[in-house]
Amino acid sequence: IDSKEMSNTVRVIDYIEETIGIEEFKELFPVILTDNGSEFADPEKFEKGINGEKRTRLYYCEARHSEQKGELEKNHEYIRYVLPKKTSFDELTQEKVQLMINHINNTSRPKFNGETPINKALKSFDKNAMEKLGLEIILPDEIHLKPDLLK
Repeated sequence: IDSKEMSNTVRVIDYIEETIGIEEFKELFPVILTDNGSEFADPEKFEKGINGEKRTRLYYCEARHSEQKGELEKNHEYIRYVLPKKTSFDELTQEKVQLMINHINNTSRPKFNGETPINKALKSFDKNAMEKLGLEIILPDEIHLKPDLLK
């Protein structure tokens, strides 16, 4: 995302829909959890797809209520392992973000009985859609959640 403007955020959601198709989008993203940031100010722009069809629902989580965000908060914790506070995001590219996300999604979670989010997703969703989104399997001994991952 180039900036935290709503038009850029909507463009990313539209891109995902274009990449995997409306039916797969609805299956993967029945609800999008977000905060009350201005980039999410108009829920209809997110909830209606490219052709005007309902594709998802937006749920605004309350400030300081991490229990409303499920595993999302754990992902934020893992992001901070790679991008500690005060790290500039100016040099981040889509490729670097994708690499970090793949390492995070291949990290086993106690909440999933040691299973990884990516393997859990592959049991429920189309592998082709996952590949189109750039999601890849990374072996456990290759997971690296430290700042030098993106060097």
